[in-house]
Amino acid sequence: MADLLSSGQRFRRLPRPSFTVDSELDPLLRENLEQWPHLNELVQCYKADWVKDENKYGHYESIPSISFQSQIFEGPDTDIETELRLANNRQGRNGDATDDDDPSTSGRHSSDTSSSDGTFQKHFGASPLPAYEPVFDWENERSVIFGQRTPEVPPTLCGRFYVYLIGLKIYIKALSLAFQAGFVEPFYGTICLYHRERREKLSEDFYFQFLPNEMQDGMVSLQRRAIFSLDSPSSSVCLLIQLEKPATEEGGVTPSVYSRKEPVHLTEREKQKLQVWARIMPYRESFAWAVVPLFESNIGGGVGGIASPSSPLAPSISGSSSQESNIDLIGRTASDGRMTHYSSGSAVIVEIPNLNRVKESYVEELLQDPKRKVHKPVKGSLRLEVEKLQASHLDIDTLSETGSLSNDSNDAAERLGETGMLKSTGNSTGRTSNGGSKWNVNEAREVGGSRSNTIQGAVLEIGNDDFRALDFRALTKNEPFSQLLHCLFVYPLTVNLSRKRNLFMRVELRKDDVDIRKHALEVIYTKDRGVSFQKWAHTQVAVGARTACFHDEIKLCLPAILTAQHHLLFTFYHIDLQTKLEAPKPVIIGYAALPLTTHVQLRSDINLPIMRELLPHYLQETVKERLEYLEDGRLVFKLRFRLCSSLYPMNERIRDFFLEYDRHILRTSPPWGSELLEAINSLKNVDSTALLQFLQPILNMLLHLIGDGGETLQVAAFRAMVNILTRVQHESSDGAERNRFLVHYVDYAFDDFGGRQPPVYPGLSTVWGSLARSKAKGYRVGPVYDDVLSMAWVFLELIVKSMALEQARLFYNSLPAGEDIPPLQLKEGVFRCIGQLYDCLLTEVHERCKKGLSLAKRLNSSLAFFCYDLLSIIEPRQVFELVALYMDKFTGVCQAVLHDCKLTFLQIICDHDLFVEMPGRDPSERNYLSSVLIQELFLTWDHDDVTQRSKAARILVVLMCKHEFDVRYQKLEDKLYIAQLYFPLIGLILDEMPVFYNLSTVEKREVLICIMQIIRNLDDPSLIKAWQQSIARTRLFFKLLEECLVLFEHRKSADSMIIGNSRSPDVEGPVSPKYSDRLSPAINSYLTEASRQEIRPQVTPESGYLWQRLSPQLSSPSQPYSLREALAQAQSSRIGASSRALRESLHPIFRQKLELWEENISASVSLQILEITEKFSRAAADHSIGTDYGKLDCITAIFMAFLSRSQPLVFWKAFFAVFNSLFNLHGATLMARENDRFLKQVAFHLLRLAVFRNDSIRKRAVVGLQILVRNSFYYFQNTARLRVMLTITLSELMSDIQVTQMKSDGSLEESGEARRLRKSLDEMAMEERSGDLLKGCGLSENALDAISEGSTQNHWSWSEVKQLSVTLLRALDAGIEHALLGSMMSIDRYAAAESFHRLAWAYAHVPDLHIMWLLHLCDAHQEMQSWAEAAQCAVAVAGVIMQALVGRNEAVWGKEHVTALRKICPMVSSAVIGEASAAEVEGYGASKLTVDSAVKYLQLANKLFSQAELHHFCASILELIIPVYKNRRAFGQLAKCHTSLTNIYESILEQESSPIPFTNATYYRVGFYGDNFGKLDRKEYIYREARDVRLGDIMEKLSHIYESRLDSGQTLHVIPDSRQVNADELQPGVSYLQITSVDPVMEDEDLDSRKERIISLSSGSCRARVFDRFLFDTPFTKNGKTQGGLEDQWKRRTVLQTEGSFPALVNRLLVVKSDSREFSPIENAIGMIETRTAALRNELEEPRSSEGDQLPRLQGLQRILQGSVAVQVNSGVLGVCTAFLSGEPATRLRSQELQQLIAALLEFMAVCKRAIRVHSRLIGEEDQDFHTQLVNGFQSLTAELSHYIPAILSEL
Repeated sequence: MADLLSSGQRFRRLPRPSFTVDSELDPLLRENLEQWPHLNELVQCYKADWVKDENKYGHYESIPSISFQSQIFEGPDTDIETELRLANNRQGRNGDATDDDDPSTSGRHSSDTSSSDGTFQKHFGASPLPAYEPVFDWENERSVIFGQRTPEVPPTLCGRFYVYLIGLKIYIKALSLAFQAGFVEPFYGTICLYHRERREKLSEDFYFQFLPNEMQDGMVSLQRRAIFSLDSPSSSVCLLIQLEKPATEEGGVTPSVYSRKEPVHLTEREKQKLQVWARIMPYRESFAWAVVPLFESNIGGGVGGIASPSSPLAPSISGSSSQESNIDLIGRTASDGRMTHYSSGSAVIVEIPNLNRVKESYVEELLQDPKRKVHKPVKGSLRLEVEKLQASHLDIDTLSETGSLSNDSNDAAERLGETGMLKSTGNSTGRTSNGGSKWNVNEAREVGGSRSNTIQGAVLEIGNDDFRALDFRALTKNEPFSQLLHCLFVYPLTVNLSRKRNLFMRVELRKDDVDIRKHALEVIYTKDRGVSFQKWAHTQVAVGARTACFHDEIKLCLPAILTAQHHLLFTFYHIDLQTKLEAPKPVIIGYAALPLTTHVQLRSDINLPIMRELLPHYLQETVKERLEYLEDGRLVFKLRFRLCSSLYPMNERIRDFFLEYDRHILRTSPPWGSELLEAINSLKNVDSTALLQFLQPILNMLLHLIGDGGETLQVAAFRAMVNILTRVQHESSDGAERNRFLVHYVDYAFDDFGGRQPPVYPGLSTVWGSLARSKAKGYRVGPVYDDVLSMAWVFLELIVKSMALEQARLFYNSLPAGEDIPPLQLKEGVFRCIGQLYDCLLTEVHERCKKGLSLAKRLNSSLAFFCYDLLSIIEPRQVFELVALYMDKFTGVCQAVLHDCKLTFLQIICDHDLFVEMPGRDPSERNYLSSVLIQELFLTWDHDDVTQRSKAARILVVLMCKHEFDVRYQKLEDKLYIAQLYFPLIGLILDEMPVFYNLSTVEKREVLICIMQIIRNLDDPSLIKAWQQSIARTRLFFKLLEECLVLFEHRKSADSMIIGNSRSPDVEGPVSPKYSDRLSPAINSYLTEASRQEIRPQVTPESGYLWQRLSPQLSSPSQPYSLREALAQAQSSRIGASSRALRESLHPIFRQKLELWEENISASVSLQILEITEKFSRAAADHSIGTDYGKLDCITAIFMAFLSRSQPLVFWKAFFAVFNSLFNLHGATLMARENDRFLKQVAFHLLRLAVFRNDSIRKRAVVGLQILVRNSFYYFQNTARLRVMLTITLSELMSDIQVTQMKSDGSLEESGEARRLRKSLDEMAMEERSGDLLKGCGLSENALDAISEGSTQNHWSWSEVKQLSVTLLRALDAGIEHALLGSMMSIDRYAAAESFHRLAWAYAHVPDLHIMWLLHLCDAHQEMQSWAEAAQCAVAVAGVIMQALVGRNEAVWGKEHVTALRKICPMVSSAVIGEASAAEVEGYGASKLTVDSAVKYLQLANKLFSQAELHHFCASILELIIPVYKNRRAFGQLAKCHTSLTNIYESILEQESSPIPFTNATYYRVGFYGDNFGKLDRKEYIYREARDVRLGDIMEKLSHIYESRLDSGQTLHVIPDSRQVNADELQPGVSYLQITSVDPVMEDEDLDSRKERIISLSSGSCRARVFDRFLFDTPFTKNGKTQGGLEDQWKRRTVLQTEGSFPALVNRLLVVKSDSREFSPIENAIGMIETRTAALRNELEEPRSSEGDQLPRLQGLQRILQGSVAVQVNSGVLGVCTAFLSGEPATRLRSQELQQLIAALLEFMAVCKRAIRVHSRLIGEEDQDFHTQLVNGFQSLTAELSHYIPAILSEL
């Protein structure tokens, strides 16, 4: 079929399809047509092959469909990688998967490498462009160009297969005929399409026959199939079936035997008579008929109908009237006995059980006359195979030129299992246009289950023996004739005679009437197979009828030239139907003749008389007068004609034009005769139907006259052609800008006369150019000029095709095989004429655009396509002159509409197949078109018009996609060449960055994806050259890369996007839904179209439906399936049409693909930029580019952009090798203080990644931390500064991640993130795991070596790394413990304070953080009114600042001041602040520590100590503030300080002079016992409380705190005494608290003294109240009882040492040491007496400053004496004597103990006596009675004691 005109394969010959067989036209084609040029032209027009320009609509062959890997985007709590691996392993064990079962759509993505000649260029990842445009469809993108040419695909005959584009095809095959009576004689029949309501035949008859076995002569009867055509289904259209049989013998067996009830079967005699008669009777009579409806009234059912959604495939058609036979649908086919359903066509067996028998001849119009008598039906059945195929479902884009279907369905449809859900979109995902995989028709037929049904009913199998019935309505349509037809259908209707006859007639066509014996012409189509034509045809026999009726159809092939002598001759016969010795012979009873030339055009009935005999010249009027006629010459014979001819025009004006054309061509008329001009001009008055039917031959003839005539004739023909084209465009337009009939003519029919005549383009160019020049000169050219412009596309395409055909013919024989055709060398005059014409049209475009006329835009597109076509034909540089002329005309920033035209022009030109290979306008230049395009695109982006900016960006993306997916440009050198063509665009953008920033987000993405593609394919030298220009330009380059990362970042679908443009809610018209904001805008259109389609699953016989909705699971109210439902639901629920709602409206497969594409675009962009960054890093290492080498800000900015965004797993796997390389090459710069911000962010994100659940990422993050540590060792030989930085970032990270999680019981526990972070920090310091970690990241085992140049010493120290790890873990633990407190913070203030305290000391080496947490702690204490602790926090903050200042020698303080401060707050340590100077990280560090801030916190401490009444601390603090004010000479402040000091000392004096000893706090020991206390279990703490807090208060407080922590059912017990607790003896599961009041221990106190402790301020008046030791005494007895008599009472003194001193930063301190000592009963007694003695003596010896002080002294004496000398106090001195100096206890005392006791007693009594004397001097009259009581008591006590100590009397 593909006979090519040239080796360049530009043109392809396509055989013209025909419904007729060539042999059927032999009589026509055998005639000599040379004397009739118009007939020759017509026959050539219908018989010549079509010539199609393969290059006209572009040729694009794509690479195979690209598959995408599922990208894994991990979060902190996901591990999709492991889950997928485990799932694959499980599938592998079940045999369902292989190693290749990676998540991808249809395979592995192979674009990581590009090959050329065995070399490979490695890329980090896939190209971003395929993921951005995953469904790139070249055809669809071209179709949106304004004025885009779209091809009209005609029906194409391919071997035995026929491709139809429109309408419905019905296959009919008669399978069998059976009668109950038996089948013994032949039966004949016809089938045609019939319109019941109009009672009109729609097609010619199809003949079939059934012969009994005895008459088949051993030959199997094979029935032909008939193919009928319909434009559209209609309930009025049916099959009219008419049966014939041999004419019935008179007296023989009548047809009634087939209808009788009894007997059912024919007898043997009847069979014999019928068989004998059938053999001798050649003539037939009517037997029966049936009307079979093809469609139900709803146009959905009927016989094998294309069912509607709610109707079954083939409902039974019962209940028909008596004229309509009942039809039973048999559920099987002829081949395999099964009913098969198809999505577009179906073959069913129709059984017609009741045929309507006829008793007399009839005319078809009377068949359904209700007055007609109904006869008994025939008891038999006719079986037909009916198959209908709807071709309108076919998408033209899917047709290939061979008539097969392109398998270009997208991969989503592949997944849906050929459900037909999607309209095939040409080369959507597969990107295949004229290539790729095709459907095999035979395989498709096997799949379909019917031998003639294929995909979507578009491809029909036609055998050579099949009968293609002519559709009569096709001859009256308003469309050009496409095939050679020249036949006449004759329908004899009735003959009215005065007597009954057995009448039939013979019909023949005669050339003349000269010789009546001359045979007729062999032009009548035969009904028998194997014979083409015959001389005559017979009708049926009208038996015994006066009015004989006929329904025969006789088809004749007419001669090409009809003369006046051509006529039809009808011969009427009567035949005797009786059996005689020989076969019955017909008898002629008359003749009728009808000349064709006068009657062939008539469409009404014709009535003729019947001549009795024929005479020579019987057509002449003179002879007619001598003839005799039957029935007195009445017009008794009625007939009807139907002319079907594409040679003989019915329109007289067309016939006149054809006649004058012949005269002109044959030169039989004067040159340029006026008759021809008149005929040409009269064509404009031809009616549109006739004009359309003969459009192609008329246009050919006019073009011939334009190319071959004189100037006058040329102009007339041109004007006529313009008029015809305009009328055709308007009168037969289907809304398209390019009328399909004209497109078909230009693309297929026009072949420039096949080389038989000179080409038409010179003449056409000349005459059109002259008209254009006349217009340009201002001459009046009339309204025809506007029509010329509107139809310019036709003339331009004719000119181009004529040129291309001449080019092909010129080089057809001379061109070597495989070489391209050289450009056509145009004559100078022709090119000049074309240039003038082009310039004129360009001026029209320019002028009319300004007026806003749409004609200008269409003309602009036509000019663009003109240049597009010329590029393939003539020298491209000649075309460049035309392009340059266009650009000059539209230069600069012009009006919006003009600029839009310019963009359209460039869009069309640059779509040329050879765009990449175009030369420059100058030999030294590169591609001229690409340079023009780049300049204009950039100029457009500088426009304010948003639409044009978007259009320009789209043009660029489509071009890049076209290059990227073009199978021709897959080599590396080709990709490099293309990248270099477009690389100047990046330079323009960098020069004018504001232009880029002015673009919208969508436009930026479009531009950036192209930039990424260009850079990807660019070679390294070109990139480096670009980076060498300037530092600023390089920075801008990387700014573009940062924009890429921002705009293509992967986010969840719900994060953004709403339908359309939310900023313009008032925009009218439909808004395209926006499913994704990161992919190409084409994706939104693609998914919108997909969402409108219905799923059409494969129909099974059980379902009984041709197609149905998708299963309910995929379409539910909560998850709408179609876009319409989604939008309706969104509106009804008032949720707005968000992106999430749109995505959920998609089919799950499309939703999955959308996410897959978005993942891949993000991954590929990130990997591409990583690759570019690595190249830049290596180039910067050689100092070969222009950048800021001091900070490397380009690299650091990109890396921060990488780390701060969500990245896929494949990126992280590639990232750390580049990270290591970067720090190897540029470590010194990156680790410098100038890059603190960068390092800090890197550290933060590495720690963030160390939290990830995915081990691949987490371990790489650990390696990243180790790389930082290595660089710290390499450049600083320590990790001090890095420790500070990591601690800072860890602090920031702790506020970002969730370190706790809720347990099922509602309590908090440590989260998985925290555990993984702890694991990562541990692994960072594990030497044994380091090698595996490095290997897993693809790094060498010595990657952590920190060996300086020229040295062999490795500075790496695992011990220091371990210390770093411990420091970070301490901070982590502190943060976690703080978070775990949660809601307990407000309840357990002690734990809260400790939590803040731990945080403060965990971050101690970062002053800012240390101070921050100390201040938090200070606030917490103030809320608790723990003023002393809050003051200590303020002192600690001031201490941090002071030490930093002293260390830097920047303050008035010295080390002695720091020492003084440490006495106030011993926790101020110099070791903690040692790294303050290293903490100079941006935003943190010692630079914030100033003298003013230190003074501020010292003043706060002073205030808080004052509130705590610890005035001695206030004095010390003021003494630290005074040097600052002295240094600053701030005398006012100094005065205030000294005033404050005065007040402080007075307060101290007041405290010391108080008669009641002053205490600033109370202290309690609290022991915790029980598992429920967690870390507190078996630990003891000293609590410091306010001085008014008693034991009961603290018991209640602690019980409330810890009971709230216990679960229900658990109890808390308070141990009531202070005895030693054995925790193992306590009840398990129960929580115990032991609370004991304790006393602080003074520094010089003798803890071994047996005296009872009485603390007096007099002994420590000037000492600071700082305590770190505490004691309490516990009485006990040896017999186990707590209390006993004095003689049995022992005492245990316990001394507790805390880990710090009070007042501290916290309210409680852990007991770190506990010592105890036991005192015996006698020691207790002696101690008690000595204590009282000391108290009295102390009171007596206390110095007093004045007489006014006597009153307090008197009160003290009275209090002590009353408790000492009262006799009734048995437990006093008298009780001791009774217990130890009498009876058995006295015998147990050692003499030494006894002497000590007696001595103590004597001393006590002596002091009492002295005190009484002093008392007598001090008292007044009012105290005399009290004094008397004291004296009496003393005397009585002395008397009592004398019984035990006789010597006492002498002593006192």
